[in-house]
Amino acid sequence: MSEQRDGKAPLRGEGAVRVVAFGGGHGMHACLSALRTLTDQLTAIVTVADDGGSSGRIRQELGGLPPGDLRMALAALCGDDEWGRTWAKALQHRFGGSGNLSGHALGNLLITALWEELGEPVAALDWVGRLLGARGRVLPMAAVPLEIEAQVRGVDPAHPLRVSTVRGQHSLAKTPGEVLSVRLLPQDPPAVPDAVAAIDEADWAVLGPGSWFTSVLPHLMVPELARALLRTQAKRMLVLNLVPQIGETDGFTPADHVEVLAAHAPDLRLDAILVDPSSLRGAHEERKLKEVAASLGAEVHTAAVTANGPEQPESVRHDPVRLAAAISEIVAGARTGAAI
Repeated sequence: MSEQRDGKAPLRGEGAVRVVAFGGGHGMHACLSALRTLTDQLTAIVTVADDGGSSGRIRQELGGLPPGDLRMALAALCGDDEWGRTWAKALQHRFGGSGNLSGHALGNLLITALWEELGEPVAALDWVGRLLGARGRVLPMAAVPLEIEAQVRGVDPAHPLRVSTVRGQHSLAKTPGEVLSVRLLPQDPPAVPDAVAAIDEADWAVLGPGSWFTSVLPHLMVPELARALLRTQAKRMLVLNLVPQIGETDGFTPADHVEVLAAHAPDLRLDAILVDPSSLRGAHEERKLKEVAASLGAEVHTAAVTANGPEQPESVRHDPVRLAAAISEIVAGARTGAAI
C-alpha cells in the first residue's frame, strides 16, 4: 500500500495509489476523467467487443481489435493543458462527408495504423499514450476481438415470453427485450498479461459505470481477469449508472444492476458501491440496494455525481469533478493505508 502524507497519498510518481478501472464507452470516459485527477498510477482495462460504427467497419475490413472504446479511454486521459485538450479533440474528431472516411474517428485510424506498424496492440496503445501525454495507461481486456451473445426475452412484441439469442454489441444495445444473460465469443478469451498484472498490483479496482451488459459485465467473463479480481488485495468499488439504459436495462433499479453483476460473477466480493441519490426512487429502493450490497460485503455510498438535473434524463451523465470527489472520499475513508 502507498505511503500516506497528511492523510493523502501523492498523486504523481512512486507511492501514488494504483487504480485499475474496467469499462468502455462513455461510462469509462467519465470515470477516467475523474480518476486521472486523483492519481497517475492508473490503468484502464477496456472492452473490445464493439462491432458498430467506425470500429465495426475497421474490424470487418482489417480484422483485429475494435479501437473505438480504447480511443475514448485515451482521450479521457489527456491533460487539461493546451496539448491535452487539442489531442483529445483530434482523437475524437470524426470525418464528415460521404466518402470512405465518413464517420471514422481520427483516433481509430491512428490506433489501427500503429497496430499494423508495430504488430502488437499493447505497444501501439502505449505509443499513442506517449504522444498524448496520457495520465495513465490503456489496455484491451482481451488479446483477441470479442463478440457478445445474449439471451433476451420479448424481442418480438408478438411473443413477449419467447427467449431469443441476440448477437453483437451494437444489436444488443438496441434490443427492445429484457436481457437475461450474456456470454463472450470466444468463451475463453486470452487476457492481456499486462492487464492481469495491473489488477494484481492495484490498491483499488473500479468497475463501471457504463452499458451494463456490453461494457461492465464482459470483463468478468474473461477467465484470467476474473481470477485476478478474485485474488487481488485491492479494494473493489462499483460505480452505478445514473439511469437505466434504454433497451439494455429498461426498468432496472440500482439493486437490479448489482444483482445481475453478482449473478454473472457469484464469487466476486465488493467493498464499496457508489450511487447518486437521484437514481434511487424512494426509500424502498435504497433499502434493497443496501441489502444486496451487504450480501456482497459492500457498503453503499451516496453522493451527488450528476452533471445535470433530472429534467434532462436523456442526457444525464456523470460530472468528473463530483465523481472524483466522491471516489476520493470513499478511498480515504477505507483505512487501507492508501488514501487518495
